[in-house]
Parts: sequence; structure tokens; C-alpha cells
Amino acid sequence: MSAPSILFMARTTRLREFVGTLNTTLGIEVDSATPDSPGAARDFALLVLDADGVRPDRIDAMASWLNARGDIPMLLIVDEISLSDLHLPEAVRADFICSDASPSELEARVRLLLGPDEEEVSGEILTVDNLTINLATYQVSLDGEPVDLTLMEYSLLSFLATHPNRAYSREVLLHNVWGFEYCGGTRTVDVHIRRIRSKVGPQIAAHIDTVRGVGYLFKK
Repeated sequence: MSAPSILFMARTTRLREFVGTLNTTLGIEVDSATPDSPGAARDFALLVLDADGVRPDRIDAMASWLNARGDIPMLLIVDEISLSDLHLPEAVRADFICSDASPSELEARVRLLLGPDEEEVSGEILTVDNLTINLATYQVSLDGEPVDLTLMEYSLLSFLATHPNRAYSREVLLHNVWGFEYCGGTRTVDVHIRRIRSKVGPQIAAHIDTVRGVGYLFKK
């Protein structure tokens, strides 16, 4: 049996490339359909919907359809200007993300909705000294106590920790963590590294090396 895919529904192709990044980040196939004619799609684990131009009653109808297919969750992509009119259905587990979000945030939202793969749970826990990173739930703890990281701080820390003993330039980190379309300067990496070091304490901070003229390296 083939692995379940993600079904992407949209009235236009404006976000197809953005959602298609999930094929690379999660290694899961993304099928496409339109909200008006979803068809008999093969098994899928999540519906990603570009909510632009889709009426709330149509979203509710799709949620009922997902519920009947086994309570499949839904992720809505909305434009920031439309957040005040956001309608999340109650029939299934649902979340939303803004259309200008980064691929790493999209991956994070999708992972949370999909939940951990039972066969991969053991591999989703990364321990470094007294720090634990749960790659399935996006939670970080220090000596068993939760560490309050923002999504981008978590994404940067987990990227470095899962790619240890290799130096990455600030440009490469921006590309992999913030996404292709990030327009800010490389200094934002330094700011996030500084915040991470302050939150994880000196023992873990010592694992994050600054490589002069290059960027950062996580020693393991």
C-alpha cells in the first residue's frame, strides 16, 4: 500500500509551489484538486486548503467530508488581510497559516496536525546533555522543564542540532530555516542564536559554536 499523501485544494495555482515544499521537507507526496471538485482522491492524511475565495459553508462541507473519511485534519492557508474573517470548522481538527509564512512554519503546522508516526517516535527525540528536543511535537525541555522558544528559535536550534559538527553560513541558515523568500538581513540569525543561547543555558549554549567568517556549528 502506498504511503498516504497530503491533498492540496485551491482555486488557483498561486500557492502550489509553496505547498509543494512539503514533498522535500516531509518526504510526502502532495496531490492537487479544486474545492469544487475534489474527486475520489486516494488515501491522504491531511487536507491543505487555500481558503482564498472559498465560502465558510463550503469549508464546513469539506470538514464534514473529511470527518466521514476518518476524521482527517485540515490546514487552511489564509491571507493576513482576511484573518478577521477566518472560519475554522468544528467537524474536524483544524489549524491555519498565513499565505506569506515560511516553508519551515508550514512544515511545523503540518507536522503538528499529522502527529508522530508510531514507527518513528523513538527517532523523533533528540537528547543533548540535559536538553531534549522532541521533533514530533516541537517541544524543547531542559532538565525536564519546558523551554519557551519561538517557532523560529526552535526551527533554528533543531536544524543545527540535527545537522551537528558542520558549519553553516548565515545565508544557508536563512534559506533552510526562514525559507526561500525571506527578505531580512543575515543579522537576524545572530539575534536568534543569541536568544537561543540565553534560553538553553550555558551548558547547551557551549554546543553552539560561532565559526568566524562562516556562521554557526553545533558540536555534538
